Amino acid sequence: MEPVSETPTEAVDYALLSAAYGAALLGLARQARALEPIAAGELVPLSAATFALSKLIVHEKVETWVRRPFVDERPDGRRPKGRRLRYAVGELMSCTRCLGAWSALGLVGLRALNPPMGRTVTAVLAVSGASDFLHSGFSLLCRRANAEERLAEAATPIAVPRRVA
Repeated sequence: MEPVSETPTEAVDYALLSAAYGAALLGLARQARALEPIAAGELVPLSAATFALSKLIVHEKVETWVRRPFVDERPDGRRPKGRRLRYAVGELMSCTRCLGAWSALGLVGLRALNPPMGRTVTAVLAVSGASDFLHSGFSLLCRRANAEERLAEAATPIAVPRRVA
């Protein structure tokens, strides 16, 4: 990540993002006092859902429309667009870890404010994240098996027919 001095931003741009996050977090925390608590057993599914949501927004083609105002997408990579706050949001929309904090806030907020809806959304995203993990593992196993097969084929001597004189 480039330092602020090497981007078209100012520290105040990041301070605005932090203040917005902090205000949303504080508002949720104040509301949560009167709401059903989130059980410790829900933290793993919420974590998986946060992973899936941040990955979906940052990386998947289907969410290009969300990134487009803030991120310039080219074949050689992505770059935040514009200057100042727009650029800072573009950086946020390009980082799964950064967007993960916002995704977590949204999902936990949804779960706290509307438990049935929050559980449903969390379940869908958590299962999607698990599916993504399983697909990645399956692809890795296939690549390894194919590589081992190619090595075995390369090590096997080719039978050359003998000429009988």
